[in-house]
Amino acid sequence: MKNFTALMLLGILCSFQMAQAQISSVQYDVVRNQINEGNPLPSEELFYIKGIIPQGISYIEGKVYRANKGLDKAETYTWKQPFNFEVNQYEILVADPLRSNDRYTIELYFYQRADDKQMEQLKTSINQNLSAYLKANLEITKGKIHAYNSDKVILAQLDKIVSDGIRNYSHFIHQGFNGFSDIVKQKLEQREEIRLKKAKFNILGKKKDSLDNDRAVYAYQYIDELIALVQNEADQYLADNMFALVDIRAIEAYPTEDKPSTIPLNFGYGGFAMKRSFSETEYFNGMYAGVSVPLGNKTFTKFLGNASFSAGVFLQNFESENGTKISGPFVNLPIYAGLGYKVFRVFRFNAGLVAATTETPGVSNDDFNLQPYAGFSLEFNIWLGLNNK
Repeated sequence: MKNFTALMLLGILCSFQMAQAQISSVQYDVVRNQINEGNPLPSEELFYIKGIIPQGISYIEGKVYRANKGLDKAETYTWKQPFNFEVNQYEILVADPLRSNDRYTIELYFYQRADDKQMEQLKTSINQNLSAYLKANLEITKGKIHAYNSDKVILAQLDKIVSDGIRNYSHFIHQGFNGFSDIVKQKLEQREEIRLKKAKFNILGKKKDSLDNDRAVYAYQYIDELIALVQNEADQYLADNMFALVDIRAIEAYPTEDKPSTIPLNFGYGGFAMKRSFSETEYFNGMYAGVSVPLGNKTFTKFLGNASFSAGVFLQNFESENGTKISGPFVNLPIYAGLGYKVFRVFRFNAGLVAATTETPGVSNDDFNLQPYAGFSLEFNIWLGLNNK
């Protein structure tokens, strides 16, 4: 019981110390376009990218992706000036750890607040493109308003016009354009119900030329209303201040540090039960030591990374009440093997089988037994290749 208590206290102390570990930082030099002073980036851990804020910059966006992947696979991290506080350094948390001994491309996008002139130019450009697209895709025929594309395609193209227009801008509260509303969709569907011969004009008694003119006026009125509707929704999105892209800095195929290989060592306390050669089930428990082979990298696959195959030996032999000695094959100690799962950073629960041999007084042959066992242990990683820097 003393061993059990000491193991628990040691594990709690180790867990607390590991929880206090600080997040590392790397510096980015915008003048030399250099990161971490030319050293590899941290791998398999969170880290900050820090740097001096260039004059006028209020928002910075960082994109990080593996060098053999495309920009569409990038993870995006951001920093924004906190209200109107004067700060001279930014911090971007890279919350997705990088893989060891790999290469990554880092792109930093620097934005400043768009002024009134820039915002007005942006709105004008987008509104003109929206109007031109609708006018080019809607045709007034003799009996109806014909569209060259389906309503679904028209909505998708209108969304793309806005998205392309703000490509070099970022919304102040990081709110992307979610597309046009159902009101626009209903307005497009209304076109199918319009029959120009039923235009809401008093056309009784009018001549043919006059009728055609009234129908054209009604058709153009519908198109103008549709254009005004989409422009109004685009203006609503652009009503808040936005950030305008100033510059992009890229560091391509930059290496990450090569983490040394480790082997997890286990020191624990467990037990198993035996009955075969005894009058009743007897339980044996004691300290054990062994190694674990993780089923994955816990930095990237948490469940498999914490799960492992474990094997080792109990550190003592046992003796039953009738004097039977319990040891094991090969090393004369009970051997265990099984699966384990790591919790609270240093504790590993194990369950599996124990290979034990029994030697009964007066019996010349040893009996070999496989019995279930369970236990828990402290796990410590021993680094291999200690000469690696």
